[in-house]
Amino acid sequence: MKNTFIWLLLHIGLMILPAINGLNAQSLAGSTVEGNVTVADGSPAAFATIRVKGSKNVTAADKNGHFMLTNLLPGKHDIQISMMGYETNSQSVTIEKGKPAQVVVQLKPGHNQLNEVVVTGQYEPQSLKKSVYNVRVIDSERIRLRAPVNVMGVLNNELGFRFSNDLTLGTTDVQLMGMSGRNVKILLDGLPMVDRGDTRESLNQIDINSIDRIEIVEGPMSVSYGSDALAGVINIITKKPGSEQLGITARIQEETANQDYNFLTNQGLHIQNVGVTWQKKGWNASAGITNNTFGGWQGQSIGRAKEWLPKDQLFGHGKLGYRTDNATIYYRLDALKENLLSEGPANVNTNQARDQKYITYRYVHQLQGDWKTSDRFQLNTQASYTDYQRRTQTTILDVTTGRRTLSLGEGEQDVSKFSSQTYRVTASYKASSIVSVQPGLDINLDGATGARIQGSPTINDFAFFVSSTLNPTSRISIRPGLRFIKNSVYDAPPVIPSLNTKFALTSTLDLRLTYARGFRSPALRELYFNFFDASHSIKGNPNLKAENSNSFNGSLAWQPTRTFKSTLGFFYNSFNNLISYGIDPNDPRISMTINIDKFKTTGATLENVFNWKDLSATIGFSYIGRYNNLLATPDTVSYANGQLTTFMWSPEVNTNLTYTLRAIDTKVSLFYKYSGKRPNYLATVNSDGQVTATLTEIAAFHWADLTVTKPIAKFLTLTAGAKNLFNITRLANNSTDTGGAHNASGPSPVSYGRSYFLGLNFQWYKN
Repeated sequence: MKNTFIWLLLHIGLMILPAINGLNAQSLAGSTVEGNVTVADGSPAAFATIRVKGSKNVTAADKNGHFMLTNLLPGKHDIQISMMGYETNSQSVTIEKGKPAQVVVQLKPGHNQLNEVVVTGQYEPQSLKKSVYNVRVIDSERIRLRAPVNVMGVLNNELGFRFSNDLTLGTTDVQLMGMSGRNVKILLDGLPMVDRGDTRESLNQIDINSIDRIEIVEGPMSVSYGSDALAGVINIITKKPGSEQLGITARIQEETANQDYNFLTNQGLHIQNVGVTWQKKGWNASAGITNNTFGGWQGQSIGRAKEWLPKDQLFGHGKLGYRTDNATIYYRLDALKENLLSEGPANVNTNQARDQKYITYRYVHQLQGDWKTSDRFQLNTQASYTDYQRRTQTTILDVTTGRRTLSLGEGEQDVSKFSSQTYRVTASYKASSIVSVQPGLDINLDGATGARIQGSPTINDFAFFVSSTLNPTSRISIRPGLRFIKNSVYDAPPVIPSLNTKFALTSTLDLRLTYARGFRSPALRELYFNFFDASHSIKGNPNLKAENSNSFNGSLAWQPTRTFKSTLGFFYNSFNNLISYGIDPNDPRISMTINIDKFKTTGATLENVFNWKDLSATIGFSYIGRYNNLLATPDTVSYANGQLTTFMWSPEVNTNLTYTLRAIDTKVSLFYKYSGKRPNYLATVNSDGQVTATLTEIAAFHWADLTVTKPIAKFLTLTAGAKNLFNITRLANNSTDTGGAHNASGPSPVSYGRSYFLGLNFQWYKN
């Protein structure tokens, strides 16, 4: 923002000086330099600063990376292009009288990535420093350095994130700041993703190669994004076209699964990706395809069975858009086909094995548009349609003859289908430099069918929301918000409020304080989805109540220099009617979704980001407490070790280190995280009916990845390294609380162990 402010002052000065000095138009006449600025992946370097060295001639690139410098005298000039988070680029330009010059620049990632531009929850893209939300950003450079296979491989090193794995179904769920995945809103370019069950498996069903960055907002965002946003929002933002006329990218990566590996197929992990972008005269198009193959890992299973199921994912996306200086519109399709194979052990008596294949199809259609009529008013429209289905196909294999027949067992041939429509319109009006207003309309229509679905239920949610940004002084920003909801299944509260504030205590110290009321109506999957097989006995509950919460968040950000930033965050969330799993009162063998009367989470985080010469680093710490539900009935519960504690605490420490060896143009990165033990109180009932609380826990563990990245040719970059250096596979676990009813007591699965990888990335752009 400092550069933008200087730019405005200089331009005002350039407009006033001619009048003051009596200069005539002829004396000001000169040539121009016009150009485009992009970053490493070809996307536009929006709002980059461009200046003529040794003069006051300065401008900024627009949102498309385009810029123009005017009134340059003939001769040789040095043009400097800079942008926060990237290395300054210098271009020497020789200008002839009356002839415009062209400059095309691509910026390289640098070490000052402390003021990213964010979009989640904003009226328009703005710097992180100005945002009233405390937003965490994982940029494209960090994603590239991690060489991930999926989104989980990016988030597992972040503070407050934990993942739980269901080896039977081959799915993974996310937990954020002590809350389960059902309370985390997953967005793709600002639009919600659909999941079949209560787990957020959609996180791992997004093509990692199409992602530009990930923005994370902790705490309720119910006013802006509605249901499921009680714990926070993860907004996955895909790559946008840059200034290139034509671009071709490709990626291939080979990775072991513990000690299992076979080149290009079967054992290990194999990634192949190719993408192309094109644009001309405002039109732009892109397409890409990715194949992720995981051969599985046998682990402690025997015979044909594998502990980690083989998975084959085929992603495809296509996009067509048109943009002008004041408007943008595009259509995007994301498609997925995923196959999971669970091979059962052979029966020694019958020589038969029971195999299950889980086949998922996901099609996400998006239509988005922006229209800026003036500097005061702009309109954003979004529409999406998701068609999602998961098929279970069970067969009986005769191991001797190789013949397969379909199994006729209950629930062993099944298709569950979910559809979701989202329509969203927001307008932003800047009444003055003090007051801005954003009204919006949000419509969500969800439906489901299938043998495991009770009937063909639908839930329709209509909402009107409005927020305003008030800036009574340059140091204070206040953003109140209200959301009005009409739900077809539940009587929603008449209004949901929120209040976000930001105080610039000094030029280097910012305080953010937030209160938000959360509301979440039960999803179709929690109400009507029944799931019974050899390992699961779960049913939905049509009598669930809607969840609501009161949340308080705060953060104190200190940035004394451009190369150091420290943020202290704290939160307290109180939930009523939180939906979780419990025992069916009519059948103790069955789990069902139930409302917990009360649940709370609280904690604090400390994150430090600094850059020194060729070292870029983040060091963070968190301490998160989850409420002990057994306190609700203290008179009927006994605890052998004394008094029950209100909160069960768990610490985390993480660090990301990247060192650049400039002599050989190589980056070495270490990603480390310590996850402390996770305690839980488990209630048991003895023969006398006395309830006893037992302290259980999931063990602590260390996780570390090491990567080395080096350009080996003009368009080629080599990436190699090792993941899970501590070779973690399972954690000691004497608790049933591992994140959902899909898990049981016993060792908690984390990974298939240490792996090694080698990847090659190709990038070619024509401007």
